[in-house]
Amino acid sequence: MPAQTHFDRLHVILVSARNPLNIGAAARAMSNFGFRSLRVVNPFEPSFREARSAVGASEILEKAEFFTSVADAVADCTLVVGTTAVRNRELQHPVHRPEYSARVIRKKLSSSPVALLFGSEKFGLSNDDLSHCHWLIRIPTCDENISMNLGQAVAVCLYEIMRDAKFERGPKPAELAASVEVERVTALLLEALHTSGFLTRRRVTDAEERIRRLVRRLNLPARDAVIWLGILRQMLWKMNAGKNSGPDLEPPAIEASGGRQKRTEAVARTRRRESPK
Repeated sequence: MPAQTHFDRLHVILVSARNPLNIGAAARAMSNFGFRSLRVVNPFEPSFREARSAVGASEILEKAEFFTSVADAVADCTLVVGTTAVRNRELQHPVHRPEYSARVIRKKLSSSPVALLFGSEKFGLSNDDLSHCHWLIRIPTCDENISMNLGQAVAVCLYEIMRDAKFERGPKPAELAASVEVERVTALLLEALHTSGFLTRRRVTDAEERIRRLVRRLNLPARDAVIWLGILRQMLWKMNAGKNSGPDLEPPAIEASGGRQKRTEAVARTRRRESPK
């Protein structure tokens, strides 16, 4: 994702916006995606005053800059990109999808200011407004309703600029269990399989090796290895409880040190068994 300092170089410019709900939605979309510079050209003043109460966007609206012309609003920008629904008008500019434009804009933001223009809800950007643009963005929509709400259009464009597939943040990979922990799980699983009679009914000469490979293919995270050790100990305790006379046995306790599972009494009793040929 681009740095926050780069975000500050993007100026969202609303030209002749009139609906306070749309203005507030546009400002909130900016806040959602980390963009703070809002410029307005000839807004309908009563609507803009009303929009300043928009939830989560009041600070952006309070700091918005006012201009009387598009030329003044984009004067310090080295790249100016407009938005359009196209309709039936004849355009003199290249028209690109948001994802293509976003890649170019992200690159440009690393060194210089960029302007992103949005027209009024009713008429969009005029030909005079478009004459200040280097190219245009069109968000793909269905033919039955090609024009998007102003706030939605701002949100889609800013999302594409913010999103960078090369640096998408995902969950931190879990720490895998150490070999000693995996071997403890394997030993307990083998003991459970012997106790339950599973390996007796399915006579395989290399059963232990197969089970060991199976457990390692699971790539157990360290936190999951602890859980599996507890599950297998409880299963063994339940299976062995019926074979012992006298008072009921207590289930084995789970000991941990530094996030690593220690060998317990149940594991210590586990012995390597050879399967019958």
